[in-house]
Order: sequence, then structure tokens, then C-alpha cells
Amino acid sequence: MTDADPHYTPPTPPQAPARRAIRELPDNLISQIAAGEVVERPASVVRELVDNALDAGSQNVTLRLLAGGVRRISVEDDGQGIERDELPLAFKRHATSKIGSLSDLETVRTMGFRGEALAAIHSIADCSILSRASGQPQAFLLEGLSGEIRPVARNQGTTVEVNELFFSTPARRKFLKTDATEMAHCLEAVRRHALARPDVGFSVWHDGKLLEQWRRSDDLDQRLHDVLGADFLRNSVAVFYQGPSGVVVRGRVGIPDAARSRNDQQFAYVNGRYVRDKIITHAARSAFDDVLHGQRQPVYALYLDVDPARVDVNVHPTKIEVRFRDSREVHQAVRHAVENALALPRAGNTDAGPNGTGPTEHAISATPVLPIGSAAPQTMAPPAFLYATQERMRFAHQGDARPGNRISDLGALWTTTEATQSRDAVQAPAVAAHDWPLGRALAQLQGVYILAENAQGLVVVDMHAAHERIVYERLKNQLIASDGSTAKLGRQDLLIPVTFAAGPEEVATCEAHQSTLETLGLEIVPFSPTTLAVRAVPASLAEGDVINLARSVLGELAQHDASSVIQRAQHEILASMACHGAVRANRRLTVDEMNALLRQMEVTERSDQCNHGRPTWRQVSMRELDALFLRGR
Repeated sequence: MTDADPHYTPPTPPQAPARRAIRELPDNLISQIAAGEVVERPASVVRELVDNALDAGSQNVTLRLLAGGVRRISVEDDGQGIERDELPLAFKRHATSKIGSLSDLETVRTMGFRGEALAAIHSIADCSILSRASGQPQAFLLEGLSGEIRPVARNQGTTVEVNELFFSTPARRKFLKTDATEMAHCLEAVRRHALARPDVGFSVWHDGKLLEQWRRSDDLDQRLHDVLGADFLRNSVAVFYQGPSGVVVRGRVGIPDAARSRNDQQFAYVNGRYVRDKIITHAARSAFDDVLHGQRQPVYALYLDVDPARVDVNVHPTKIEVRFRDSREVHQAVRHAVENALALPRAGNTDAGPNGTGPTEHAISATPVLPIGSAAPQTMAPPAFLYATQERMRFAHQGDARPGNRISDLGALWTTTEATQSRDAVQAPAVAAHDWPLGRALAQLQGVYILAENAQGLVVVDMHAAHERIVYERLKNQLIASDGSTAKLGRQDLLIPVTFAAGPEEVATCEAHQSTLETLGLEIVPFSPTTLAVRAVPASLAEGDVINLARSVLGELAQHDASSVIQRAQHEILASMACHGAVRANRRLTVDEMNALLRQMEVTERSDQCNHGRPTWRQVSMRELDALFLRGR
């Protein structure tokens, strides 16, 4: 229909709403609104109650559930307890023993502090508190619905019982999942607490059956073994790092081989509090940039100790998010901690397993390794193919594009100099051939793999992948100037600048980071208010997609610290150079050349993975070989 249609009726204009007076909401409604933020499901209640139990100084915490926590949640502890006169305050909003002033709020050291959790839970469930304070002759029970307090029998500590969750807001119950799903979320909430507090014992019961029990221990590794399993401990390395600003990072991080398709085994704690923080997640993932294959997700349990005055935990009612005063120092500390832990080659492992059962496959080696060119029972001269000349490497990372000096020609000049040998020699005592972590070379298989024998059995090495990592790490070291600064990458000027449409953020980033772009070998300048022009690119990427390269670098600079973007971009370029420069498959090597490659792997950082995150070597134990041939059966 149109306005000319005689039957057309114009829409009725909206009526102005009737004026409503401003009034205070009743306390019960306020608590239910708060409950909508604090209590999403039974696991939210479990998290809050266990927080309180830990703040009370408990040594043992027991969780009992019925119907996945919907029917009943009971948390028992043996902490300090609550005085009888303080019990009526427990269910009141903003009543807490954790803080008393603004300075306390700015330096929170407890798990709970808001004084909202119990009041919010009480507004949507039938709650009761049974507690006996330290030094008191008897316990008292507070009934939530009636407010009645009466004496009962109990040892020192507190039991908080929550029955019929969401009984006063039945619509919320419709959003809950099955009992098994809710129970799993409750169990995960306790696991997160258990990983942070090995000094506290935890027990979880469901419908009268014991699901999990983690006993007290002074050893964090033992708690990680108990909660995350022996595989996590076996396939991880220890982390410890103290930054210049006082940030301490400790814990364990899984080796690249242990990465998963999901991020369900990433645990980060700040001052004992489990958090989900983008800065920590990005820092940990970026440390795996050139050792993790594809889109796999690393596993880790990282514990950060930060001055409470430098971290704000009063960000979200669930207390699972934090805000750092200096996010850059936290990002750098986490990244350096994980990178340092992953850098040491794992070949030649002498560490005991989690139960002292002997060596584990991926522990860090403490065995001295033989440097190339040093005397040993089996004398070897360093082979020509292991090192490029200093002059060739200089052309490589300056991006010299003159004919005959292109990066792809690196593999043609595998010569060595005395200066290079002396510079790269590692001062370590000579060891017997059978003690070499990667063993003694036996043969070459199909021009692709090196077969070697060590004390554990057979070692299989991917020749190209291993040498690719060695060249890559050498190029990275050469990129660092003598004063510790990062050298600039060589650039290739474009005969015709490439222009592309850009948004306001991209233009602003380009203008603000000109020096960073120059360090990366890029020249990007504003062509108009909505257009950017690329005039130069890194020499080794001159044949790539210029626009995608420019957009990706500008996007990284807009989101992350400039120094990390520079390093990541430079490393990607060097990885491409190293791949071209590594020894190719089907090249026949002598036994001495194979042995020299193995020795170099043992002293090269991150040599267990190639630049693309694939493994460079595998150990086949004698037990596995015996099983193939049914020996001993």
C-alpha cells in the first residue's frame, strides 16, 4: 500500500511512557540482581564457598553435592570459624571481614572481599551456616530462612549448606544443564582451587559417592601430578622467572608435543587466584610461536606473584578477571618465563619421573654435551655444511638482493671458518660417545632421516628439520647487535608503490609507529586520509602479498607491544630464510657430518622442534624395539 491508497492507515505514533517515580529497590530484589551476576550455575556457588573456606585458613575442604549441586551444595572446612555474634551478619550484603578501608581494597590479599556472595546465594536458595569458632566450646547453626540461631555439635570450622538453588527464581533453573554437566563444572571449580593450594586437602562427593580426593602436600609438582595426571608432569618443563619489576612467574609448561586441540588445560593464577586474562594467554601463546605446529593450544599451569597494589581484582563480580597497572611488564615476564623454559633442548634427560621411577622422556638434560670440533674418544672434524660463512650470513640477514646473494642460495655455500668455530664452541667437558644424549650416528635412511644409537635405544632424526632449527637460531642470534639492540632488516624498495584502502585506526597506527615499521624493513606512508601506500618491504618477502603483509603488521601493532611485533615479524622472516638454507633431503652425509649435526642439536635452543613446530627427533627405547619382535615373551 501507499499513501495514495484510500484504505491506507498511517501507523500510530508511539505514546510517551507514563512518568514513573524514582524509588529505592528492596534489599531482597537488590540481592537477586547481584545473584544474577555472581551465581550463574552451581559451580559459581562452589567457587565462592571454597574461596571463603580458604580465606578462613582451612587445611581440609570437603564438597558434597546432590543432583549436580542443584538440590544441595555443602562445603565443610576446618578453618577459624565464625563467632556466634557475627553469624547474623553473614547473609547481609556488603558484610565482610576481608576489607575495611579503601587501602585494603587496593591491596586485596584474600580470595573473597566483596561481601556479596553469601547474600546473593541466600536470596535465591535455602541456606544455612553451621560454625564453631576457634577456642569456643560449641558450634552454632544459623537458619537462613528464619534467621534462628541455635547451638549444635561440630568440630572447629564452618559448614555452609545451600539447598534448592534458584528456588525463588525458577526461571533461572530452566537454563541449567543436566546434573552430570553441572557436577562436572563444580568439580572443575574445585580442581582450579586445588592446583593453587597444594597445602590444602580437597574432597568432592556426589550423591554420596567420593569423586575426587587430593591430599595435602608441600610439593606443587605432586599436586599437579594428582590433579592433571602423570602425562602432564612427564610432558612438561619447570618454569621460574623473576622480572626486573618484581613479577615472579613459576609453574610448569607443556612441551610442544603435548599441545592440544583445545585450550582446556591452561591454568593461570595471580596471587593464588585463578584468572582468565588475555594478556597472560597471549604472552604464553606467543612464547610458542616458532615451536608449536598449526593451531594447537599449549598446556600450562602458571603462577604469578604480583604486588597486590599493582593488580586490581575488583573488576568483575565473579573475580575471575583482573587488571594490571602495567600490563606490559606482566606480558614480558610471562613470555620470557615460558620461552626460557622451552629453550633448553630436552635430549639427554636425567631427571626422575613424578614418582621417582626413573628418567622421563622429556625432562631437561643436565648431561654435558660435546661441542663441535672438540676432542673426544671418537674424533670428528666439523663438517662443512654446518655453518655458512660470516660473509654469507651477513648478506642473509641484511637482505642483500644482489645476484648470487639471494637468501635461497644459502644452501650452496656450506663452508666454515676458524672464527665461526671458535665463536660457537661450547665450553663443556668431553664425554664418552655412548653418553651423548642423541647418541652416535649409525646410518642415513632414504636421504631423509639419521639413525643414531644412544643409551636408551634408537634415535631417529629428521635431518632437514633439525638443521633448519640450527640455522634459524643462529640467524636470530646474529640479528641481535653487540649492544643488545635489535638490528634492522634489509628492505627492498618497490618500483611502483602499492596502495590500499585503510581505516582510521590503520592510518593512526601507521603514523604512530614509523620507526617500528622501518626496523621491520617496511615503509608505509599515508597517501590520503583513507589510503596507505607501501613503498618498501623486507627484502626476503619482496615476492609475497604486500597488502596482506602491511595489514597484518599494522593490526599486530595496534593490539600488542611494538617490541613483540618486531621480534615476531623478524622471526618469521628468519624462519623462511632458514628453511631455504637448511640441508635438503636426499643429500648424502658422511658419518662424521651426521655426528656433528647431532652434537650441534644438543647445544641449540629449541632444537626439539623445527621452525614450523614439528618434532626434529624421536626416541625409540629398547623396550619398544623388544616389543616389536616379541622378545622376552
